[in-house]
Amino acid sequence: MENGSSIMEDHQLVLLVQEYNNIIIAAVVCVGVASLLWKFGWRKIVVSGGEVSYLGGWVYHFLVKPSPFFRQLTVLKDAMILSDSDDSGNHKHGKWFKTRIFGKIHVFVPTTQGARMIFSNDFSLFNKGYVKSMADAVGEKSLLCTPHESHKRIRRLLSDPFSMNSLSDFILKFDKMLSQRLKKLEQESKSFKVLDFSMKMTFDAICNMLMSVTDDWLLQKIENDCTAVSDAMLSFPVMIPGTRYYRGIKARKRLMETFREMIDRRRSGKEFHEDFLQSMLERDSYPPNEKLDDLEIMDNLLTLIIAGQTTTAAAMMWSVKFLDGNRQAQDRLREEQLSIARKKESGDPVTLEDITKMSCGSKVVKETLRMANVLLWFPRVALDDCKIQGKYP
Repeated sequence: MENGSSIMEDHQLVLLVQEYNNIIIAAVVCVGVASLLWKFGWRKIVVSGGEVSYLGGWVYHFLVKPSPFFRQLTVLKDAMILSDSDDSGNHKHGKWFKTRIFGKIHVFVPTTQGARMIFSNDFSLFNKGYVKSMADAVGEKSLLCTPHESHKRIRRLLSDPFSMNSLSDFILKFDKMLSQRLKKLEQESKSFKVLDFSMKMTFDAICNMLMSVTDDWLLQKIENDCTAVSDAMLSFPVMIPGTRYYRGIKARKRLMETFREMIDRRRSGKEFHEDFLQSMLERDSYPPNEKLDDLEIMDNLLTLIIAGQTTTAAAMMWSVKFLDGNRQAQDRLREEQLSIARKKESGDPVTLEDITKMSCGSKVVKETLRMANVLLWFPRVALDDCKIQGKYP
């Protein structure tokens, strides 16, 4: 046990140096603070009868459905659990395990039944709870971070512009954009990484849909800043120059300035576009509960870009990977697409009506999301003591 602990400690130290080699001094300070928290701030965990109960403190629930993607967390799990019950306070109960991260008790819930119970009790027994760096990066008015009283209002207002008519128009734009880029790749006869292509494709499409941004220079500027913000979402939240967190917060400030300039130009009448941002600004004269203020608009523009890009691109990548390994499904999907193409004139775009006829395509998307979750975990905070599948987390 001692040798295993030593190896684990060395492994963790190597990972820490690789990740934060430019802030070793800050890391040493954090170790000292963590030691004080260990001694004075954390609660003792009581284990009885194979169930874990806790005294005080917040409990974060990271919900992950079993999938090939979940197995990528094995390294993280092994790094946290040295035994079923050890001196560090880590405890394993079947597929469930509990540990302390940054002074708070975390319970990883790996079962579909447990996840269903938690999601069905959102805002009653559980609330959204993201790490500080993530909340700082996307903003306090983001749909991910808002309290219950404003969450429903923001979610409703954000969904209003995505009507069937607007989606139908956007499908035409997306089909044209995708066809042009695939044709260019075909002409170049070069191999490419599916994830890189999907990330760029979805980013440009989302910016077009939300803000009608098509200028290459502006797209690259926004993408660079969004990448920095995304990297900061799971970083150590210390404003030290050179760190991911520092770069992400600075990038967020630049993005807010970019969004502010767009809003000002549209309100002054210098620009007008039929898009998501315009629909939000057209509500300026509405009552407070029927519109979003500027900070809510800007924080959620950033949230929609980051969340929409990564999840959509990941789904596209996984679908290609799974289709490559299933020739029968690939042939069925190809035949469905060709049958739709045969009924259209050469060069005609794909329409919303065409998509509704893609039953095989719909099944491929659903099976892809089942096989490989595009999100690794969904954090929730327990508002009170509760049981999940007969266990006290």
